[in-house]
Amino acid sequence: QVQLAVSGGGLVQDGGSLMLSCTASGRGFKNHAVGWFRQAPGVEREFVAAINWSGVGTSYADAVRDRFTISRDIAKATVYLQMNSLKPEDAGIYYCAGRRRMALATTAAEFDYWGQGTQVTVSS
Repeated sequence: QVQLAVSGGGLVQDGGSLMLSCTASGRGFKNHAVGWFRQAPGVEREFVAAINWSGVGTSYADAVRDRFTISRDIAKATVYLQMNSLKPEDAGIYYCAGRRRMALATTAAEFDYWGQGTQVTVSS
């Protein structure tokens, strides 16, 4: 059973940067795709970015492409989300999710386990 621990959220000014980390414990994670999702109050959880098992394949939501970068360190069993040029509309609770498949996915239903959320607040 894989468990995910998320860290790195916080308060940042408009235009600032944050890096989120998602660290896994348990067997099998190195062969799993990982995704980041976010949820703002009153809004459905939405896809942000995903990465395949090897780290070579990535996918981004249109709203974050060219500003956010997803990456993974296999040795550290950690997936990162580097967020640059943050905007107030990027605020929300960010979740990391794992998928027991090598190929990445972009919908929440395709992920099998989730970490706790971390709050990202962007002040204007």
